Formats: sequence, structure tokens, C-alpha cells
Amino acid sequence: MNWTLEVVIVPVTDLDRAKKFYADQLGFAVDHDTVISDDARIIQLTPPGSGCSIVIGKGAVPEMPPGSLKGLQLVVPDIERARAQLVERGVDVSEIQVLGVNPSPTPHPMDNVGFVFFADPDGNSWGVQQISSRA
Repeated sequence: MNWTLEVVIVPVTDLDRAKKFYADQLGFAVDHDTVISDDARIIQLTPPGSGCSIVIGKGAVPEMPPGSLKGLQLVVPDIERARAQLVERGVDVSEIQVLGVNPSPTPHPMDNVGFVFFADPDGNSWGVQQISSRA
């Protein structure tokens, strides 16, 4: 039996600001933006190519302090291209960092060890790791 992670709730203060950041700056697809009532709204966004989405919302999602989610991780096949795209879209992203040593550095020396980091406007932190292929 497969157990798939489908949704991660990301706590934010301003839904429209967060939606703009995730959709416009990170390029996540807006799956839906549902207003349930004056006090409840859910926005689901999905990173390109991902089987897992994030949900930002109010009233209809568990409450957590905005900015308290740390260490979410995205995976890309090319960390240099991903970083360039984030910079182009105005995301305050770290320089590429090499964490550890790739035991088989060719043909992709950044695989598994190349990372960049950024935070959303509320301080929820994200990492981006290069993995160009999986065994």
C-alpha cells in the first residue's frame, strides 16, 4: 500500500500576500481559492511537478503561529537554474550551499548536496535540494 503525502498546511498572516508569493514568485499553481464564509477561506497551491500541495487558510485549517513551519523541502534537477529563477522572481534566496560530500560526484556533482534556502513573507522556511535522478 502506498502512503502519499498530499497536503502540508503553511501558517500565514495574510492570505492574499501569501497567495501572491507562492503563485507569482515561486510559480506554484493555484488549485483553488475557496471562501467558505466571512471567517473561513482555504487556498491550495501546488509546486510545478509535485504530487503534494500546500494549503494556506483561515478558519477551516488548524491554527499554528504564522512563520512556525521550518524545513519544508523542494527538490529540483538543477539547483543553479532553480536559484536563478527564484532571484529573477524577486525571492530573497541564499547562495548555493554544498552540504556534505557527494559520494559519486559525476556527472552531477551537486546532486544530494546542493541546496538553497529561502523564507516566505511570514518566515516559514524552505530548502531546495538538487537531485537530478533517483535510483
